[in-house]
Amino acid sequence: MSEPNVGGGDAGATVDTPLKKLVGEKTAKALAAHLDLHTAGDLIYHFPRRYDERGEHTDIRSLDVGEQVTVLAQVQRTAVRPMRQRRGNLLEVTVGDGSGGVLTLTFFGNQAWRERELRPGRWGLFAGKVTEFRGKRQLNGPEYVLLGEGGEGEAAANEEVEEFAGALIPVYPAAAAVPTWVIARCVRVVLDTVTPPEDPLPVTVRAGRNLVGLGPALREIHRPSSKEDLYRARRRLKWDEAFAVQLTLVQRKHRAADWPARPRPERPGGLLDAFDARLPYELTPGQRDVGREIAADLATPHPMHRLLQGEVGSGKTVVALRAMLQVVDAGGQAALLAPTEVLAAQHHRGMLDLLGPLARAGELDAAEHATRVELVTGSLGAAARRRALAEVAQGRAGIVLGTHALLYEGVDFADLGLVVVDEQHRFGVEQRDALRAKADQPPHVLVMTATPIPRTVAMTVYGDLEISTLSQLPRGRSPIASHVVPAAEKPAFLDRAWRRLREEVAAGHQAYVVCPRIGEGPADEEEPPREDDNGRRPPLAVTEVAPLLAEGPLHGLRIGVLHGRLPADEKDAVMRSFAAGQLDVLVATTVVEVGVDVPNATVMIVLDADRFGVSQLHQLRGRVGRGSAAGLCLLVSEAPEGSPARERLDAVASTTDGFKLAELDLEQRREGDVLGATQSGRRSHLRLLSLLRDADLIRDARAEAIAIVEEDPELVRHPALAASVAALVDEERAEYLEKG
Repeated sequence: MSEPNVGGGDAGATVDTPLKKLVGEKTAKALAAHLDLHTAGDLIYHFPRRYDERGEHTDIRSLDVGEQVTVLAQVQRTAVRPMRQRRGNLLEVTVGDGSGGVLTLTFFGNQAWRERELRPGRWGLFAGKVTEFRGKRQLNGPEYVLLGEGGEGEAAANEEVEEFAGALIPVYPAAAAVPTWVIARCVRVVLDTVTPPEDPLPVTVRAGRNLVGLGPALREIHRPSSKEDLYRARRRLKWDEAFAVQLTLVQRKHRAADWPARPRPERPGGLLDAFDARLPYELTPGQRDVGREIAADLATPHPMHRLLQGEVGSGKTVVALRAMLQVVDAGGQAALLAPTEVLAAQHHRGMLDLLGPLARAGELDAAEHATRVELVTGSLGAAARRRALAEVAQGRAGIVLGTHALLYEGVDFADLGLVVVDEQHRFGVEQRDALRAKADQPPHVLVMTATPIPRTVAMTVYGDLEISTLSQLPRGRSPIASHVVPAAEKPAFLDRAWRRLREEVAAGHQAYVVCPRIGEGPADEEEPPREDDNGRRPPLAVTEVAPLLAEGPLHGLRIGVLHGRLPADEKDAVMRSFAAGQLDVLVATTVVEVGVDVPNATVMIVLDADRFGVSQLHQLRGRVGRGSAAGLCLLVSEAPEGSPARERLDAVASTTDGFKLAELDLEQRREGDVLGATQSGRRSHLRLLSLLRDADLIRDARAEAIAIVEEDPELVRHPALAASVAALVDEERAEYLEKG
């Protein structure tokens, strides 16, 4: 790797100065191409991944073959031997980490100078890809830098390893073409050249929360003098991230409170009262409490923005339907957006059943206060679509159900008062704008999710919404037992799982078999990530598994297939057949994950369960045990006992507490996924904040954000802070956060 050009720094450099002016064109080009770093500020905010301590081991034994690593190790011995296949010598250098773990470094060609340089006892950072040869871990031709006294080659000048002089050695997120020590040298140049940015944090907040200044924090995170200074630097920079997000969310909430909306108060003796009177069961205390919160929101002259979270089967749909009926009673219309046509059609059938004559306005058997419930989807025939759209446009349809197509395809509402978004974890800016265009004034919005949300995620991702939680299950819901089936270790257990499914069918019940992949075609959004597929067979696919089951363990049973690539009318026909009991087994992808409600289904077998996330498995198993009979969920996996994948499945099997599982899910996911780094497709500026470990800091940042926004809603008196928020939470990130 060529050395960065560290001479001739720009005396008037700022965080916006291009890196090529500071570290030379060649190095700047490599930083841009491999790490997306373009300016001095980009580099300063490219924080170390970890810190190695000389004398402490890096645990070489834990390295995985195929991994790109940087290890801190000590040279133990060197050996030179002639190569068998070609002329020249092979230099083998054995390095250790102090814990018994050793690694062989191999260098090809006659390199006597390396042998002199890599003397036993020398410590260095060694970077490369881990390979294995004859049972020994090795790095072939690694990049390296030696610490302490200067040698030759990579460690040519003492000043170039100056950044490693301290006890704590930063190890950066790096690339093969730009190793960590090259980044460290470039950072040193930038820190020594660039004028530190103005500290945007109000002095009162800094003093009140005992936070160090921004300049010292940025210097110490790259070149820490001590562990204590590093802790203070990280705390300050985490605070900046949490504070920027919370200010954005609190500002949004503040602005939303100023928007006008048409109040939709309760009307005694109307549709809602008639619906409550005909409900075949009692609402739970939780449903009543949340219903009162929503009813109060709907009666205000500002738009409701509320998130309703509740376990699978906790009765969110009934709560939402009651809110919709309140809006219809007040002369408005309500739209429910579902993520799939299958779910929209199911909501339509369910609501028609619950409302009965209350949903048949204009028909002979209609109730006194009846309205109409219309389904608008892309697969409607032309005549049916025209009729449905006319009902919506003229206001005769008080309740309209569909997918997001509802918002765009020529659907006009007479008076849209409430939008309910079902099972959509993100509700985009574009959709919200489209909704505003459908109404004279912003409608009230209720977002529902069956994925329990840890408190810090709720504060950080849904911070501009009020949150209601349904924690009780309605009476009549049955318990769900979950077990892991270790298919590789105990094939007999899998045979027993299929027999267990047949027993349930023989008792008059139905079953789901869930696979991670559709098969026969390109990957699709229903397929979970396949990050850890190294050396493993492809995930099982619906189109491959269904015929094998029909010919094998489930021979003679009525089997249906459901996945996202089927035409909409076929999907609906399959779901109708299953709901009507005309199919015994539904072999499906995660298209059944949300909202599918067949009370007679009692068993679910999830194949390759380790390919699904924790929350996804929790959602899936909520599809069984929805009637009076107990539910059974069998998680089939070839993951070996003691592996992280198996431990994750054991945790899912051990509890039905969605909040515990949500915390586990958060521990195992990258923070950036939660905060939108992957979705935005750009480098995340939220690098240090951990939603799990920094709960108290996030709570404190929110409190300070509320105090500042109440006094200065648009941060007019805090221009540096406003600019800092804009930089940390750029437009794409702000849009992502808006999807609450």
